[in-house]
Amino acid sequence: MSSSAPPQPARYIGRFAPTPSGYLHFGSLIAALASYLDARSVGGLWLLRMEDIDPPREMPGAQRAIVETLQSYGFEWDGDMLRQSERHAAYRDAIERLLDEGLAYACTCSRKQLEGYPGPYPGFCRAAGRSLEDAAIRLRVPDREYVFIDRVQGEFRQHLGREVGDFVIRRRDGLIAYQLAVVLDDAWQGVTDVVRGADLLDSTPRQLYLQEVLGLPQPRYLHLPLIIQPDGHKLGKSYRSPPLQAQEASPLLLRALRALGQQPPAELDGALPADILGWAVAHWNAARIPRVRTLAEAQLR
Repeated sequence: MSSSAPPQPARYIGRFAPTPSGYLHFGSLIAALASYLDARSVGGLWLLRMEDIDPPREMPGAQRAIVETLQSYGFEWDGDMLRQSERHAAYRDAIERLLDEGLAYACTCSRKQLEGYPGPYPGFCRAAGRSLEDAAIRLRVPDREYVFIDRVQGEFRQHLGREVGDFVIRRRDGLIAYQLAVVLDDAWQGVTDVVRGADLLDSTPRQLYLQEVLGLPQPRYLHLPLIIQPDGHKLGKSYRSPPLQAQEASPLLLRALRALGQQPPAELDGALPADILGWAVAHWNAARIPRVRTLAEAQLR
C-alpha cells in the first residue's frame, strides 16, 4: 500500500520524546536539535514528551536530568511536558477498540517458544482465541506493503506481513508497547512532523498501519543519521555514551550542527547556547542533512 502524507495543518507542531532510561548523550542532542530547529525555523511549536511507560528500564533521576540538560543547552519548549505515564487510560481504550473490532488478539507465546522461528511472528495464537489474562496483545497486520517518503532517507518500503508479522501492542506484563503509545500521543498532541533517528525508520510502517486502523492523521517523517562508534555501535544510553555536560553546551551544539550538515561560522566559537540556537534557527536547512543512515563519530570532531 502506498502511503502519501495528507495536507498538513497551518501550523507545524514538532516534538522531542526522550526515554528516561539514562542521561542525554550526543546522539540525543542531535535529535533534539534537529527537531527543535525544524519547528522553530518555520515558527512552529516544539513539545517535550517524556516516554516513561517502561518503569523497569527507567533510571532514577533521569527525567529531572533530561529536563535540566535541555535547559542548560538553551532549549525552550511550548506548554507543559507530557508524561506517557499519564496516558494509560487512552492506551487501554485504544486496545479495547482494536480487540472489539477483531484487529488484535491475545498471545501467550513465550520467547523460548519463538526462539526456533526467526523472522516475523509465526501466528500461533492468531486464531486460537486465548484469554486476555496473562497474555500479550498483538495487532493483526495486513498482507500489504507500506511505502512512505522520508524527508531525508527518501522512499522506504516494508511489507508488514512478510517482514514484520503481527506485532505486540501490549506486553504480557501489561506494559504498553512503544508503537501504540507513540502513535496515540503524536495524534493527541497534534504533531505534524516527526524528527527522530534512523533506527526508528523500520518502525514507521507499523505506525502508519496503526494510524490507518485508528483513524489518526499521518505526520511527515524525517529520520536522522545515527552517530556510530568505531566498533559499529550507535551512541546510546546503554553503550558507553558519555552524558551531556552543561559546561560543554556551546561546543557540542556546534558539533551537532556540523553533523546535521549545517555550516555555523567561526564567529560562533565560544558563543552562548542561546546565540548559537538563534543563528541555527535563522539558517536551518534540512536539505543539508546527510542522506545516510549512519555517520561515524570520529569524523565529526
